[in-house]
Amino acid sequence: MPTLLQLMLEFAKTGLFSVGGGLATLPFLYEMSDSFGWFSHADIADMIAVSESTPGAIGINMSTYAGFTTGGIPGAFLASLALAFPSFIVILIIARFLAKFRNNPHVEGAFYGLRPASLAMISAAGLNVAKVALVNLDAYAASGAISDLFLWKAIILGVMIFVGQRKLKWHPVVFIAISAVAGIVFQF
Repeated sequence: MPTLLQLMLEFAKTGLFSVGGGLATLPFLYEMSDSFGWFSHADIADMIAVSESTPGAIGINMSTYAGFTTGGIPGAFLASLALAFPSFIVILIIARFLAKFRNNPHVEGAFYGLRPASLAMISAAGLNVAKVALVNLDAYAASGAISDLFLWKAIILGVMIFVGQRKLKWHPVVFIAISAVAGIVFQF
């Protein structure tokens, strides 16, 4: 199957089943990485950084980035369109019927059940990102030293940004800029 068609099918599937927002697309991106080799797990971490630091929905930004990486400008356009199209159709259908079924206990139960599924998908994706960003399995395998397992500068920066954001309440863009400068200065 041609790459662009496969790219569209994979992102359409992602758009249809990634309940919970943009971060819920991450398990699908990891699956694409493993199945097709279009991008690596490290590339996904880069996609997250770019998507979080640019305006727009993270899922669309990530599909555009992944599509461009895989198929250039046509890939970026088709992946973004394929990701958004199923949601568009589902929203049209739901809008049509939601008023009629809004108080239906089955509908309420379905929405209630989707919340923990969304949390689980986002948490699993977060653990994968943490593994890429904070752990160096290759260095640990080579040396066997526990000190080589962790990327200490990245962990320290992550803790500092987390504490800073909780205490200072600055805009997230400030912390993204600080992280970028720290990455350049300390060469993560």
